[in-house]
Amino acid sequence: MTISLDDVLAVLGRISTPSGGTLISRDMIRALAIEGDLVRFVIEAPTPEEARGLGPAQVAAEMAIKALPGVASVQVVTTAHGGAAKAPPPTLKIGQHPTPIQGGPQRVSGVDRIIAVASGKGGVGKSTVASNLAVSLARQGRRVGLLDADIYGPSQPRMMGVNKRPASPDGKIIEPLHAHGVTVMSIGLMLKEDEAVIWRGPMIMGALQQLISQVAWGSLDILIIDLPPGTGDIQLTLCQRTHLTGALVVSTPQDVALLDARKALDMFVKLKTPILGLIENMSTYICPNCGHEAHIFGHGGVAAEATKMGLPFLGELPLNIDVRLAGDGGTPIAATDSPLAEPYMRLAARLIAGGMA
Repeated sequence: MTISLDDVLAVLGRISTPSGGTLISRDMIRALAIEGDLVRFVIEAPTPEEARGLGPAQVAAEMAIKALPGVASVQVVTTAHGGAAKAPPPTLKIGQHPTPIQGGPQRVSGVDRIIAVASGKGGVGKSTVASNLAVSLARQGRRVGLLDADIYGPSQPRMMGVNKRPASPDGKIIEPLHAHGVTVMSIGLMLKEDEAVIWRGPMIMGALQQLISQVAWGSLDILIIDLPPGTGDIQLTLCQRTHLTGALVVSTPQDVALLDARKALDMFVKLKTPILGLIENMSTYICPNCGHEAHIFGHGGVAAEATKMGLPFLGELPLNIDVRLAGDGGTPIAATDSPLAEPYMRLAARLIAGGMA
């Protein structure tokens, strides 16, 4: 029997802590993974003192999860975020020149597949698609990472509801954050929210290399990389230095967006990166008052383009204010029980069924 990630999270959401709240409400669960009939995770307390008092909660969590159908064993470790407070301050510097790489694109240790989510232009909802796709894959049992590679305009910290600066105890390895079952990393977590990144190409390329190779991603089934719009240094660096499973290209249906989407597709072809499919975002709008369906940006343009180019068309995603509000609030709509989560869940299921995730 397949173990459901939602069932595990529901059980953990009922385990109380001595200081009040539950393991889930206090965001203490890290590195949650389901491997066959094994469930493993880390309970991270804010301080060493609180970690020492979590023994009963750890035992209760182990027993409750082991009682779930299909679970044969549970591995739990309790640690403390404050445990490294006495260590020297991290000396990690982000934004240096890239180091030479021999032998072509490199695989990322522990990561089975890497999918880039791209667009030819900004404003088509690419980052919203990336965050909701990552959460949807995690809800369907995949071990998922999400890298925000939009160095100039990182948005995933806000969309995924994370804001803590990642730790780097040795000044080399970066410890990512976790939210909604996804391992998350972004340059935005290393900067103040309103601080601009004013770097030339080499520093941007070096930063991307660090975010991929120096982050402790752990064991992942899939790493989603949210690319910036366009066809610049970051896209070129990623395709030339990292072994990608492929790319998903997001576009809205109107002609002006498709013009730029074609450029993104041409870039991936020239860089010999497989194109896994096209996604039409903001495809339909349902009026909340009368239920009328409108096509504000047109409809069907991306599907027609996919047919023309002989590429898979992976689906249509709606335009809805609740999707925007969910992202702004730090809980992607795919992490909720809203009917609006379904299109993203279907997209994730389609990638899984096709062996792409």
